[in-house]
Amino acid sequence: MNKHLIITGTGTDIGKTLASSILMLGLDADYWKPIQCGPPTDTDTVKQLTGAPLHRFHKESYCFKNPLSPHLAAEMEHETIDIARIHVPPTQHHLLIEGAGGLMVPITHHLLQIDLFKSFHAPVILCARTELGTINHTLLSVDALKMHGIALLGLIFIGPDMPDTTNTILNFTKAKKLGHIPMLDDFSPRTLKNVFDRNFNKADFYV
Repeated sequence: MNKHLIITGTGTDIGKTLASSILMLGLDADYWKPIQCGPPTDTDTVKQLTGAPLHRFHKESYCFKNPLSPHLAAEMEHETIDIARIHVPPTQHHLLIEGAGGLMVPITHHLLQIDLFKSFHAPVILCARTELGTINHTLLSVDALKMHGIALLGLIFIGPDMPDTTNTILNFTKAKKLGHIPMLDDFSPRTLKNVFDRNFNKADFYV
């Protein structure tokens, strides 16, 4: 069964776009970034990393020039993001929906990104780095999802293998570990697909 999957992170520059690229290759999925702030676009980055056909990428609902929080990037272009105008594109495949920044990033002066995610009625994949501080950030993010009634499909850990850190997070959250993305020197499509094959289970994304 094909489904929509939201890719978010515990903060900015966690590795969501890399994770999206790996999942796109591993799941033969489509990709969509509803709100983009600043060049280069994450869509262009995923295109480059995956080499996937252009028809597997869907146009952003909003694309702003400045690499800022969406509410401010929109304001600087005299716009206000209207989530009623953000429609999930139709597809025959899995659709990976990558958010901008973390869950509590404001997209207007009254709405947060987590509010947009709730409107999609799709489970979330939460990306977390294995660096210092990730336990606090990840537990807070998981609690925020619970408070908003959004299903968490599982966690992807990014960075050096830190068994104590990941086990502590999994123990407190009771979340599923979907996979691990190690430090990489090569970002070719073949390498990224190998990361998926070695560190992920495709069946976890079809539940």
